[in-house]
Amino acid sequence: MHPIFRWLIAAALVGAAVFWVVTIPGDVDEEALAGLEGDPARGEGLFWAAGCSNCHAAPGAEGEARLVLAGGQKFPSPFGTFLAPNISPGDEGIGGWSLHDLARAMTKGVGRGGEHLYPAFPYNSYDGMALQDVADIHAYIGTLPADSTPSQAHEVGFPFNIRRSLGGWKLLFMRGGWQVEGDLTEEQTRGRYLVETLAHCGECHSPRNALGGWTGEWLAGAPSPDGKGRIPNITPGKLDWSEGDIAEYLKSGFTPEFDTAGGEMATVVESTAKLTDEDRAAIAAYLKVVPPIEN
Repeated sequence: MHPIFRWLIAAALVGAAVFWVVTIPGDVDEEALAGLEGDPARGEGLFWAAGCSNCHAAPGAEGEARLVLAGGQKFPSPFGTFLAPNISPGDEGIGGWSLHDLARAMTKGVGRGGEHLYPAFPYNSYDGMALQDVADIHAYIGTLPADSTPSQAHEVGFPFNIRRSLGGWKLLFMRGGWQVEGDLTEEQTRGRYLVETLAHCGECHSPRNALGGWTGEWLAGAPSPDGKGRIPNITPGKLDWSEGDIAEYLKSGFTPEFDTAGGEMATVVESTAKLTDEDRAAIAAYLKVVPPIEN
């Protein structure tokens, strides 16, 4: 064999080994979870703030049916169509999941079997979540109705069906840290946690590059992943509503122009309406200090 081919084979083997190591799924330190007791009453508010039922309730579910987390909603994207899984506390859902399992999924994007999860599940936002909040959500979900609907497979083709490659995506695009830094008030800091982490507003309202990573124009609006329409810019560069207007919209769905929330945002408002007045005010206060982008 010619020496150049030996070098090429060696380089390929080294490259494969490096790729395998750097794409190993992350984990949550068990010691960080030790002693955490979930509070389902507190978890209820966090559940709505995190928008869990917005994605995991069955398509078209309304009222109390939104607490049956049977999954099945479809989320089209340029990479394929993702289907929300059953996360009810039954055998087909996450009934057997430990707190560690849920914390690893929510903050590291890793499934119970050790597989990388697709970032259609917003772990790129949830990675900043306090582990006590995860414990409280875990406890609350355990009080909800179990459902026997099997989770459906994602409709994703090659090469996006290679789960290991998602480890590379995480290396490139997992955010780490806050999008908005600086001297924030206590209310603005709470709003930042709600917007950037729990409510994961940036997942829809921030533009992405060809690989699905954020471009840096935080909350500046983006094309809808299904190719239909555009999700609005909610920085002060375009959103000129007062803090009171924003808080009211998150409560009632009514805009200052007497219009109402529509589409996916109408479902989001069903969740934000269940937050406290203080949390809605905190979201509004934070949105007013986001760096303005005009586009």
